[in-house]
Amino acid sequence: MELRLLTFNALFKGDVRPRIEAIAARLEESDYDVVCLQEVMAAGMARLLGRLALSFPHRRYTGSGLVKGGLVLLSRRPIAGHRFVRYPLTRPLRPELLMRKGAQVAVLHTAAGPFAVVNTHLSANRDDDWTPDNRYTAVARTELAALTRALSAIDPGIPLVVTGDLNLPRDAQALAEFCATAGLRDAMAGDDRPTYRPTTGWPHPPAFDHVLLRGERLTAECRLVFTDDRVTLPDGRAVYLSDHYGVAATLRV
Repeated sequence: MELRLLTFNALFKGDVRPRIEAIAARLEESDYDVVCLQEVMAAGMARLLGRLALSFPHRRYTGSGLVKGGLVLLSRRPIAGHRFVRYPLTRPLRPELLMRKGAQVAVLHTAAGPFAVVNTHLSANRDDDWTPDNRYTAVARTELAALTRALSAIDPGIPLVVTGDLNLPRDAQALAEFCATAGLRDAMAGDDRPTYRPTTGWPHPPAFDHVLLRGERLTAECRLVFTDDRVTLPDGRAVYLSDHYGVAATLRV
């Protein structure tokens, strides 16, 4: 069985509608089976994706006004089950708490049987300090503990992928501990390329977007996408699709 997956943080601010329209156009041209998006905050934008990306007839998100967690899942494969798991509210107080971050837990129908896909977006580290004693590392640990509990409820015999913007560098201790506890493998281990778009102020950002696997027979080949994709706005400006790159993964069982 082969499943082609895309994870992409779509950026919730700045020229949202034209970027969402451009993302939908690229999805229609793609061969992805399932797409996990983060930061699609408005349900209207989620509905717009549904109207434009018609080849993905199976769509899931939670919320009628704001999308809980900003998480949207689009699939060309039938979805057998879906739920949203909200992460606990934690200090420090910050506007990000309004996003109600959490995880989408979905099970897809495939020719080889059920396949679990977990789309998530963890809280950002506002200190850019991922050392064990940092206050935002404590936030990440709390959210990862909730995610671990959600994963433990999924049949261990089902192949599973956890993907999305974890807001943790690939070498973060908290991420390594989570993978060890949850029985996950990093499909991009050793890849030091950033998945957040470098800027003048941050020329060497880490990799925040991950593909984590559970299942002895599950393998993945990953590549970065949307690294230079732009959309031209009505005023003539050309902007990137997002401040993140996408990660495309070919999953095989």
